[in-house]
Amino acid sequence: MTPSSGPAPKAGGSLVLAVVYVTALFFIWALVTNLLDPLLKTMKTVFTLSPVEANLTGFAFFIAYGVMSMPSAAFLSKFGYAKSVIVGLSGIVAGCFVAIAAAKLHVFGIFLVGLFVMASGVTLLQVAANPLIASMGKPEGASFRLNLSQAFNSLGAACGLWFGANFLLKGDIFKHGIEITPALREQALGFVSNVYLAIGVGLTLFIVAIFLVRHKITEAAPKTGHLVSPFSALASKWANLGAIGIFLYVGAEVAISLNLLLFIEQSHVLNIPAEQAGKLTTFYMVFAMIGRFAGSALLKSVKDYVLLMLVALGAIALCVVVIVTKDMTPTAHAGTLNLILAQAPMTSGLIPAFAALLIGLFNSIMFPTIFTLTLQRSSAPTSATSGLLCMAIVGGAFLPLIFAKIEEMTGSKSLAFVAPLICYVYVLWFSFAARGAKVHEIQEEVVAAH
Repeated sequence: MTPSSGPAPKAGGSLVLAVVYVTALFFIWALVTNLLDPLLKTMKTVFTLSPVEANLTGFAFFIAYGVMSMPSAAFLSKFGYAKSVIVGLSGIVAGCFVAIAAAKLHVFGIFLVGLFVMASGVTLLQVAANPLIASMGKPEGASFRLNLSQAFNSLGAACGLWFGANFLLKGDIFKHGIEITPALREQALGFVSNVYLAIGVGLTLFIVAIFLVRHKITEAAPKTGHLVSPFSALASKWANLGAIGIFLYVGAEVAISLNLLLFIEQSHVLNIPAEQAGKLTTFYMVFAMIGRFAGSALLKSVKDYVLLMLVALGAIALCVVVIVTKDMTPTAHAGTLNLILAQAPMTSGLIPAFAALLIGLFNSIMFPTIFTLTLQRSSAPTSATSGLLCMAIVGGAFLPLIFAKIEEMTGSKSLAFVAPLICYVYVLWFSFAARGAKVHEIQEEVVAAH
């Protein structure tokens, strides 16, 4: 294959501005993605859905990664990073307005279409932004830079969870034992419409800002211009191993995140209202944000594959805690624990609740570290490898359904944590396998075949 290009020259001022805008993209797509968690609760309540039906919200969103990642990689290789960012943001805006139409029409199926359109835009952003931020500097600092940007991704995720809990989970419809009337449905869907209208308008303004600095982003990015087959990544052993890692990690993270509110609010865990449980789920991403900032610092002195091994072990241990406490009878509420962002009752149910929430801390560096470990070891062009890795995010569509099916079969959300547990075991193996592999600079040119 003829190389598309070598690395781009990276001027200081242009580089700094490009990093700022790309980091903002990480925040934006995380906020949009993590509205899914409170949205799932809203859809489940408004449309009276089963666990598997409710998890179709996650399926509709994350299946877009499977469908659109390869076309996104081809688009990126042909048209470059700046255009990809603008088109990706436009896709999110379009999806927001489809969701607004769905809210007005009261049709769950149209919501799923809107989520797919949004996720198609997010997919293109991810295909472009992950290798872009990783390539902006020395190869040995790639994991550090991507983890730092992912820390702001976690901030966006936490904001999405908190924002969603406050603006999507309002109203009497979420009270236990209440009869759901057309008026209550109308009110709940009105809140959904308002949230996506605000996001659509805000992102439209951000697209204008990106357009004004598109040339500076192009200067800082790896050069493109030749169409690269996105399927060329399938010939690389490490691209495939990394794709499996991303598939399973994202699947585990999304399965837990989508069902965390429903897990925490259960009578045998914390027994609290949906809005309160929704605010508590914010800590899942707050812990991830803390982990990513801490991980960025640790990666200055600890090998990336070593840190990945340690966090995989931590996630496995916490899943085990959730599973083994499935039959625990929590103590009666003995006061309230004020956690600033939310309040939690003082009860032994905090053990499984915070075990599940703390998985976010250990999830923190998994995605960016698997991503950069793979880019540095793949023999395929960066755009193709990035496309395959982003396609693997489709794991977020399938693992939640497996999680929900285990719950339906066993009657226990705690036992459903077996699904993410198995995923983290693979991540642990991947960290060991990456240790002895050769690395190269992240760029479009194929450096070597390993």
